[in-house]
Amino acid sequence: MKYLLGIDQGTTQTTAVIVDERGEMIEKNSAQLPARFPQTGWVEQDPYDIVRTVKEACVPLLDKYDIAAVGFDNQGETFVVWDTDTGDAVTPAIVWQDTRGQSVCDNLASSLDLNLLRQKTGLLLDSYFSAPKLKWVFENYPEIRKKAHDGKLLFGTTETWVIWKLTNGELHITDAITASRTLLFDMNRFEWDDELLALFDVPKSMLPEVRPSAGYIGDVDFGNGKPLPLHAMLVDQQAALFGQACFNAGEMKCSFGTGSFLLMNIGDKPRLSNNGLLTTVGWNFNGHTAYAFDGGIFVTGSAVQWLRDNLKVIPDAAASNNAANRSTDFGVVVVPALQGLAAPHWRTDVCGAMFGLNRSTTSDDIVRATLDGIACRVYEVVTAMSQDLGQKPPHLKVDGGPSGNPYLMQMIADLLNLEIRVSAALEATAIGIANLAGVSALGTSFDDLSKNWKAETSYVPKKTKEEREKRLAHWNKAVEAVKVFHS
Repeated sequence: MKYLLGIDQGTTQTTAVIVDERGEMIEKNSAQLPARFPQTGWVEQDPYDIVRTVKEACVPLLDKYDIAAVGFDNQGETFVVWDTDTGDAVTPAIVWQDTRGQSVCDNLASSLDLNLLRQKTGLLLDSYFSAPKLKWVFENYPEIRKKAHDGKLLFGTTETWVIWKLTNGELHITDAITASRTLLFDMNRFEWDDELLALFDVPKSMLPEVRPSAGYIGDVDFGNGKPLPLHAMLVDQQAALFGQACFNAGEMKCSFGTGSFLLMNIGDKPRLSNNGLLTTVGWNFNGHTAYAFDGGIFVTGSAVQWLRDNLKVIPDAAASNNAANRSTDFGVVVVPALQGLAAPHWRTDVCGAMFGLNRSTTSDDIVRATLDGIACRVYEVVTAMSQDLGQKPPHLKVDGGPSGNPYLMQMIADLLNLEIRVSAALEATAIGIANLAGVSALGTSFDDLSKNWKAETSYVPKKTKEEREKRLAHWNKAVEAVKVFHS
């Protein structure tokens, strides 16, 4: 039997999975990826740690299986700049969560046609994306800017950097989907855009060649002397959309982790959101193109970590389920905006808040309210997507660690009045990129992948309309109060 290697180069770890021809995961291995926070709003990683974790995750699996193809997904907006000749990184990996580019966005906002920017990229002018942070690097390190404009530096997101290293500098590439997350790429023409490059002062010479999402790309060597054919590249969330078999317009998924990332397939033509969402490319290869609405919630698992590590009200993440079920005071509301409010609000200045505290409030109430806040954020994004597309999804497919929390999943089902299907494969992202490699290398069909997708469990709505509306009314008042407080 032929096997596929899927690499999910995520923010907190790199995970490698072995998948068989049916898309079933056989084995996985992970390596933790540390981050550093030099000052408020800055999030960095060591570029060499990223390469190291890819090798550590993959190498133990390579000799055990006959691997036909490799798929590689990445963090999306995290990038590195390195020297063309020496291969040495000249910047840290500046992570998607990093907000140092916000000053660039503020300076450009008044002179920029934001509607034209959205039409070209599907995105907002926000430090979430790569270009504002790269321009910030140029503004603050003129020696780096000069070397870049002299053609002596290369730019790449995490997969570009790692693949460059794994091919000894032979391949400087990305895929169209990852390129579309930079604010430098026209998602309609599938090309780097000269006007956007000029806007952000980026020389085209430092940018990678753009390839389709799937198809033979080249051979990568993980250091064991056995090069393997690379057949697929995607951003992690698009890989999860593919892994969840959301192949038809209106189908959507939510991947839970540090944050929650919701994507809805909207078909083969781009459309812009009227409700604070991004438009992104899902995949593009061999006549298969899908666009998607994209709504990111930056704090989910990290809110539960905050309850555990900062407030110390739960011993571990799993304990949040029982704590929430013990809560009796439903007047306590938590807005878990620990890194601002992303989609559909896009208020990076907003901080988290608690409302409704009294002498009888317990730690269980705070835990329950935090989980409810996460569920309300998911409700906001799914509702915005449904309004933009003009139809409600048939169900919501979910994956990732927090999808194993019964209280949270039931609350999301109740608020959305929608069935929640928890993927049997929690590593949907890594499996998705492996399956995409299988489509290219083995000829696996979309129909086969759809048939092979399985739910581990499902949650159906239980609350009445009145209960749902009351919970959402409390939430909406709390969000508005937070916005006013920080205005």
